[in-house]
Amino acid sequence: MEKPYILHMLTAEKNLSPFDVNMALDAGWTAAIPYLHVELPEVTALVQDAIFSRTASGMKRTALFIGGRDAKLAMDMLKAAKHAMVPPFEISTLADPSGAFTTAAAMVAIVERELTTKFHTDLRGKTVLALGGTGPVGQIAATLAAKAGAKVVIMGRQLEKAQNVAKLCNAEFGAGQTDIEGDADAHKADRLQATDVVFATAAAGIEVLSAELLAAAPQLKVAADVNAVPPSGIAGLDAQHRGTPIPTSRSGAVGVGALAIGNLKYKTQNRLLNRMRETERPVYLHYDDAFATARDLVLQS
Repeated sequence: MEKPYILHMLTAEKNLSPFDVNMALDAGWTAAIPYLHVELPEVTALVQDAIFSRTASGMKRTALFIGGRDAKLAMDMLKAAKHAMVPPFEISTLADPSGAFTTAAAMVAIVERELTTKFHTDLRGKTVLALGGTGPVGQIAATLAAKAGAKVVIMGRQLEKAQNVAKLCNAEFGAGQTDIEGDADAHKADRLQATDVVFATAAAGIEVLSAELLAAAPQLKVAADVNAVPPSGIAGLDAQHRGTPIPTSRSGAVGVGALAIGNLKYKTQNRLLNRMRETERPVYLHYDDAFATARDLVLQS
């Protein structure tokens, strides 16, 4: 009987995401074992229980997935897991809380493609607004765009919260390469006057960019919305948009909807999960790896 490929799936939440379980099984993992309400100090013991039940040659049949809803906590757990390994007892680990890392990677990679194919440019020097950007997808999308050379502003309802999230991104995710700003929604109209790209990453059912504000954005090129649940986060842009013009835009902006982003997100997460199962040496994967993978998949499409 063939020995199983086991993915231990950790979350600080009360439930593990069914999406992530389905993804794991689709990627060829035989079993996806949930660990709920996991606190950061517990990671070491869980990891060492997993690795010491395997022979050194059997490490590749076991891996770790870190979910949850907190991007910083997921990265802290990833670091704790890596520190807990005792080579040659070492297993691959992927952090992707609420799918935020792979979703953000897919969105930014598609926006890059649209800038290149429709406007013959890239993210370098562009102004990006992450609307509803204080959550995990907004944080990571902002970070990836900033590392790609964009000037990024995270917009939120509360100025202080948006500024604190921007500081968090710069300190925890930007690796000293970013200078993301935070601003309040009250200043959205003014910010849009010099905006090239919009990321809509608010919760489902919240419109963060009205038709009037979109029409008044004179240099907007690409707008992307991760929300697949009506109403759209961006007026005039729905889940079906795949780089098609937004009717309410006067600047000729094109839209990227949730289905296009979701398709690439699925392929990106699938490839990362397969990478852990197929690698001969342990890998530790997060948003940078997701972005590199999404970019590669875009080039192949």
